[in-house]
Amino acid sequence: MIKPKNLLIVRTDRIGDVVLSLPLAELIKKNYPDCKVTFLIREYTKDIVSNNPFIDEILVLKEEDKKILINKNVKQIVTKKFDSAIIVYPTFQTSLIIYLSKIKNRIGTGYRWYSFLFNNKVYEHRKYAEKHELEFNISLLKKFGIEEFINKQNVNFNLRPKEEDIKKVREYLIKENIDFTKTIIIIHPGSGGSAVDLPIEKFRDLISLISSKLDSEVILTGSPEEKELCESLVINENIKNFAGFFNLAELIALINFCGIFIANSTGPIHIAAALNKYIIGFYPKILACSPRRWGPYNEKSIIFSPKINCENCTREQCEQLNCMNTIEVTDIFLEVNKIFKFLVANGEN
Repeated sequence: MIKPKNLLIVRTDRIGDVVLSLPLAELIKKNYPDCKVTFLIREYTKDIVSNNPFIDEILVLKEEDKKILINKNVKQIVTKKFDSAIIVYPTFQTSLIIYLSKIKNRIGTGYRWYSFLFNNKVYEHRKYAEKHELEFNISLLKKFGIEEFINKQNVNFNLRPKEEDIKKVREYLIKENIDFTKTIIIIHPGSGGSAVDLPIEKFRDLISLISSKLDSEVILTGSPEEKELCESLVINENIKNFAGFFNLAELIALINFCGIFIANSTGPIHIAAALNKYIIGFYPKILACSPRRWGPYNEKSIIFSPKINCENCTREQCEQLNCMNTIEVTDIFLEVNKIFKFLVANGEN
C-alpha cells in the first residue's frame, strides 16, 4: 500500500471534470493529514481549486498556443519532488510528463495504449458509465488504502467563492437592478458541444413561462461565444443576459446567489451541484454523456432525458431523431414551479 507524503493530482481537462475531482483532496487529508496535496490544472480552471482548504498548492499546465510544453512541465514538476501522482483522467502527454518527472508512484488507468507509463494501474472502464465520474475518481484512492463510500448525501466539494468575488458580483447585480428578495433563476442554455442540448426553442418557451408565472429574477449565463445565443432568449426587459461577462471565479460567486440553476450537461452545472443548488438538467441518452456518469452530483437535481425509446444511442442518432425535442417544456416548468414555491415558502431566496 502506498502512503503518500507529497501528492500530485493531475486533472488538466474541463471545468466539470475538475469540479468532480475536488473531493479527492479532503479524502487524502482525512487519511493522511500530513500529506501535501497539489493539483495540476489548466489556467482557465484555476479558480475552481484556488480557494479549497485541502489543496496546498496549484500548478498550472504550461502551454503555448494551445500546445503542451513537455519539457517545461517536467522541469516544473521535478522541482516539487512528488512521491506520488494520480493522473485522474489521462492523456498521452500528461502521462508522459509524469513519467519523465520520475515520480515514484504513478497511478492511472490500465486500459490505454500508454498505460505502461503508470506503475500502479487501475482497471476500470469509464466508457460503460457503470458509475458516476466522481465515484470513478475516488476509486483511484484505493491505491492508498482509502476506501470511502461517497454518495450524494455525504460528498464534500469544498468549492467556495472568494469574498472579493461575492462582493464584486453583488455590486454588479445591484447595479443591474436585480432584486435579492426574489428567487434568482440562472439559465445556462449552451454546453460548449460537450453533449446534445435541449433545443433553444424549448429554452425560449421555458423562459416565457417562468417570466410570466413566477415572480423571480431570470439571469442567462454562458461563454463569450454564447452571448448571441443567450441574447436570442432575452424575450423581455426582465431577462438579464450576462453571458461572457463574468470570469470563472465570478461565475462561481454568481451561481452561489441563485436559488435554481437550469442547464444542459456542462461545466457550470457541476459548479451548481458543488454549491448544493437546486438543479434542472437536460441530458441525452447517449451512454458517454449519460446522467449516470455525468449528472450533477447532489440530492437537489432533477434530470430530464428524451422520452423516445432507443437503445445504444449515439450522438448522430440522437441529433437525427431530434431526441431532445421530446422533452416537454410543461413538464420542466412543473418541476421549476415546485422548487420555486418551496424556496419562497422557506425563505430560501
